[in-house]
Order: sequence, then C-alpha cells, then structure tokens
Amino acid sequence: MLVAALAGLGACSGSHDAEQARICRRALPTLVPEGARITVRREAAGPQERSIRIDFVQEREGRSPLPRYAICQFSGMSRTDLSGLTSDRGPIGGAALYLLKHYYLDTPDAALAEPGSG
Repeated sequence: MLVAALAGLGACSGSHDAEQARICRRALPTLVPEGARITVRREAAGPQERSIRIDFVQEREGRSPLPRYAICQFSGMSRTDLSGLTSDRGPIGGAALYLLKHYYLDTPDAALAEPGSG
C-alpha cells in the first residue's frame, strides 16, 4: 500500500501544467537573438514548486546548435501568473519580466513565435 502511494507521488512530481508550459514556451523567443530558431527538446516540472523547465536548442545561421534551458516560476496567486524567469544565462530582472508579462505574452506576435512543444 505504501509503495503504491509513493509511486503515485513520484508520477505527479514529473508532470507539468500544459498552460504553464505554453506560457513558458512563449517566453523563449525573448531569450535568443533575433532570427534564431528554437527547437524544444523537453518540458518537465521545474526544480521549485510551481515551476517548469524547458530544454531547447538555439540554432543560428552559420553557428553550431546551442543547448539552452529556461525555468519559469509561477506564483501562488494564480497557476498562470509568471513570477520568475531564469535561463542558462541567468535570471530575467524585474522590469524586463514586467514588460514580458504585460506587453508580450498574450499578444498575437507571441502566439506566432511560440515554438512547438517537445
């Protein structure tokens, strides 16, 4: 009985919220140089509670593919309220995160630029 309960908990910890993944994918184009192509390799629950990690590859003309990642953190206020964004290059600061949330993520441009899920 205990083994079954622990197995169920393990299965939940590896899952992620599809809407959170969509929001996080929409942020990826803001992390790469203009004109770079993004290929999502993997989506998984992130290292903190209410977070998701996306591993992706950045490709640019004439350069080797570059493995990258992003971790999106969501607040306790709403499961879709992006409260933090960190990439392999470091965290996105407060003003940049504010602008991303309020002026980009819900736009048609963000929807068009969203790379597919892995």
